[in-house]
Amino acid sequence: MKKYFYLFLSNIFLFIIFPIIRLISKKFYEKNILPKLINFTCNSGPINYQRKKIIPNANGKVLEIGIGPGSNLKHYDNTKVTSILGIDPSEELNQIAKKRADKYNLNIEFLIESASNLSVENNSIDTVVSTYALCSIPEPEKTLQEIKRVLKNDGIFIFSEHGLSPDKNVSFVQNTTDSFYPKIAGGCHTNRNIEKLIFDNGFEFIELNNIYLPGTQKFLGYNYWGKAKVESK
Repeated sequence: MKKYFYLFLSNIFLFIIFPIIRLISKKFYEKNILPKLINFTCNSGPINYQRKKIIPNANGKVLEIGIGPGSNLKHYDNTKVTSILGIDPSEELNQIAKKRADKYNLNIEFLIESASNLSVENNSIDTVVSTYALCSIPEPEKTLQEIKRVLKNDGIFIFSEHGLSPDKNVSFVQNTTDSFYPKIAGGCHTNRNIEKLIFDNGFEFIELNNIYLPGTQKFLGYNYWGKAKVESK
């Protein structure tokens, strides 16, 4: 019963309360509510569990795109990671991430910039990390090309993302809600085919897994995670 009450309540906020607030004042919503909403959802139990699966695989010089509120920071292995460069376009989320970073012994730098136009040298990164970022980046294809550019020849791209479900009923909801959901969720598109995006932009998968996140609405919770490398020529 609690599960259904939670789902009902979350739907009320997602599809009624938040859209009304944004309609009244877009600036207030995006500055004061959206960062807190992202911080809350990005630190939910199922999502944190996915982070724990992949982030310890990062090593060497790390670039994290869409670092957001810094939810991955506690999962990095500082015996394997030499430095982290965290990229995000949001000043508000950047401030949350900086406060969170103070808790951990990490060599980290934050930059406020777009992941589709990185100020990072070619072939300079050992590991690129993306968690729940490709859904909301405006130009995911350009971002993946940038990831290819900055990765070393033996570099690894590790990811955990939500996106398009293979189930017709779920994908119907994802495609239907895409006309308005991104407006209240920081540009998040639940109907992006993450596997196809990564593959079509010149990567080959080392590992790829899929699951519906438990305790999460299906249209939000179809998860892709794994590792990829730049496709061999």
